[in-house]
Amino acid sequence: MRVLVYGFGPYRDFQENITAKILPLLPKRRSLKKVVFPVRFHKSQFTRTIKAFNPDVILGLGQCSKGRLLRIESVAVNKRRNNKGDKAKPIIPGGAQLLSTNLNLDLRGGARISRNAGDYVCNYSMYVIIDFLKRHDFRVSFGFVHVPHRYDTGRAARLLRQAIKEIGMNE
Repeated sequence: MRVLVYGFGPYRDFQENITAKILPLLPKRRSLKKVVFPVRFHKSQFTRTIKAFNPDVILGLGQCSKGRLLRIESVAVNKRRNNKGDKAKPIIPGGAQLLSTNLNLDLRGGARISRNAGDYVCNYSMYVIIDFLKRHDFRVSFGFVHVPHRYDTGRAARLLRQAIKEIGMNE
């Protein structure tokens, strides 16, 4: 079982991104690829990584600025914008309005299900990846978790290690 877990680097007013701090706390395995992407709207950074690693499972991690619980995102929306004041644009003109994740995650009551991943780079990555997987008929499970920026990194890593273990990758 090959698992790709990705997070993001710093952005806007955030000097650090909690997801980049969580990734090193996950298991070190040849079959587990951990990537920190820059926060930018570039499809190829995601698709190139998928092509190169050929995962069975992809788990995306993104930082959210609010909340106290982890959020398991269930839907990506075909819209993006750089700033709150900007008008949202489609990620893929004429693409599906919504695309759903297909990875069941159990984060032991430390999370809630969300249907709103926003319209910034986290949602963008979700939409691009799900669309890419569908277009190329890849049989890959994909899930995404938003982590509040003030969340305890050790607790997040423990919950995610357990989820990865249950996906089929023994520690």
